[in-house]
Amino acid sequence: MQHRLTIIIPAYNEEKNIPLVIPGILELCSAEGYKLILVNDGSKDNSLDLLKQYENHPDYTLINHKINRGYGGAIKSGIEACDTEFLITMDADGQHRTEDVKKLFNIITNGDADMVIGSRKGVRSASMLRGLGKRLIRFTVKRLMPLPVYDLNSGMKIYRSDLGKKYAKICPDSMAYSDVICLAFINKFHKVIEEHIEIRERGAGESTITIKTAFRTIYEVFNIIILFNPIRIFMPIAIASILTGIIWDIHIFMRGNGVSVGSMLAIIFGVITLFFGAIAEQLSQIRKRDL
Repeated sequence: MQHRLTIIIPAYNEEKNIPLVIPGILELCSAEGYKLILVNDGSKDNSLDLLKQYENHPDYTLINHKINRGYGGAIKSGIEACDTEFLITMDADGQHRTEDVKKLFNIITNGDADMVIGSRKGVRSASMLRGLGKRLIRFTVKRLMPLPVYDLNSGMKIYRSDLGKKYAKICPDSMAYSDVICLAFINKFHKVIEEHIEIRERGAGESTITIKTAFRTIYEVFNIIILFNPIRIFMPIAIASILTGIIWDIHIFMRGNGVSVGSMLAIIFGVITLFFGAIAEQLSQIRKRDL
């Protein structure tokens, strides 16, 4: 049977969930002809020993990181080892259903989308802080760039492996990987759609996602927007600074007192920002040619 889909799962300190999650996924792989790449990302518990128990399965590949590289770093290792047409990312905590793997795979193979996001729209977040973080990320991204999808940071996404290999190199090793890989597809004009999936309660253990993760993600989102469309950030700042300087000085100038130092500084800052924005735009065009 020719394999067309690889399931990539990063695992970090998931010893309680591995016996509950992995057997069911391997059954799916055997039944549907999928491959499974599981990346142990420097776990400090007994995760590695538990994962080694499945190494005799013909569709299973285990990658071990001796030290923790981060969620994105683990997925990138899986993508590098992937040799199928499509790949799908899942979490090792038991929240994603195997039924949704088949659902998203059927959608991407029967349509023309390059990425299908498993959308959790309408699903309540596990905690108030996580919900706040997601809203903060979504609000920031929408203000900086067009965003045709809702669930930017969903952990379940299926996409073409060749494009994943191409854009993974510009994605961070942190939790922000999920957001940035999606933005990369969107900014390079690939078709990205969403499909609703069901989310279960976490099997065991505690999530490592905190409000700090949200701020780190926003930082990484700024980086990717500066890469693809820096003028969106520099231009508003420049225009606002120049207009502030002009408006601030109008009444001073009309009284015949010339131009104030504060107004001149604001205008100069705006002009310099605009200049750097133009340089960043040129560098962006050069870097995008390499993608």
